[in-house]
Amino acid sequence: MEQNTPHSPGYVYVLGCAAPGGYRTYVGWTLDLDRRLSQHNAGTGAKSTRGRLWALLYAEHLPDPRAAMSREWHLKRNRTLRRQLALWAQGLPG
Repeated sequence: MEQNTPHSPGYVYVLGCAAPGGYRTYVGWTLDLDRRLSQHNAGTGAKSTRGRLWALLYAEHLPDPRAAMSREWHLKRNRTLRRQLALWAQGLPG
């Protein structure tokens, strides 16, 4: 089990997946990016990500978990960036 210390690096990420109602994105933060993506795709991640196959669209490495949580808050509110990432993932001009 990972220990969450002030000196542990953190990651903020944006996932994307094609869904019947359109392309969806999800923003989160983690200490271990590979493990977290595996959890989302195994159905053991966040409730809103279950039942879908997710791809990593964007990630940032940050100095600590607090910075990752703060950046997550900002990315969740940046719908323009999320829309552009979704269009890029679908191969559409954005």
